[in-house]
Amino acid sequence: MQVIMGREKVFRFKQFAVVNDRTAMKVGTDGVLLGAWCPVEGARHVLDVGTGCGVIALMIAQRNASAVLDAIDIDHDAIEEATLNFKASPWGERLTAIEGDFNELQTAERYDLIVSNPPYFTNGVLPTGDARTQARHTGTLSYRQLIEGASRLLSDDGTLALITPTDAEQDIIEAATFASLPVRRLTRVIPVEDAAPKRTMWLLSRRDMAYCEDTLTIAHRDGTFTSDYIALTGAFYLKM
Repeated sequence: MQVIMGREKVFRFKQFAVVNDRTAMKVGTDGVLLGAWCPVEGARHVLDVGTGCGVIALMIAQRNASAVLDAIDIDHDAIEEATLNFKASPWGERLTAIEGDFNELQTAERYDLIVSNPPYFTNGVLPTGDARTQARHTGTLSYRQLIEGASRLLSDDGTLALITPTDAEQDIIEAATFASLPVRRLTRVIPVEDAAPKRTMWLLSRRDMAYCEDTLTIAHRDGTFTSDYIALTGAFYLKM
């Protein structure tokens, strides 16, 4: 197993590796899906909101050889870990980790792409002392706050890409309408063929483009990956 700065809990991809033992949110399917799916062509400046260990930002850096990326997270440990991972990658000079609250981000920069694997727990009492639950709870960043903030920070042709549970679809549509940031594409993610979708990936943009709605199935019933999933993520996973 590859070791980065003497630490052993490393998730290895084909062109980079990430330490993710301190950040609350570990490397998972949602982040990898979004990092592989979001449109990166022509994006000069990218913002990753809630970066965690930085895996989505690293995937975008791999896919776009000229993009400069900022990655923000409110969690101190996440930013320390993302900084470590960025420096250890082939693209460290293009990646900057920022500790702070996206709701309070003030910058004259306008981003061509904002990407986020946002919190998705919206109801119930938030347990104390559970960093992973807090990282997944919209008490710190609601869908509306994310979309309104993105609308403020995007360039005229910029795009917001995010992934959510399918039961959040109405919330996203309402927030996008309120922010005048139309939904241009949505892809529903089916974990196993013939199952119901569990996630939705979204593109929101003021850029004029045809609306597209489709699905992506990850695995066949025998557990093997579908050709569509392999085509999407094969540039990253070692097992593909």
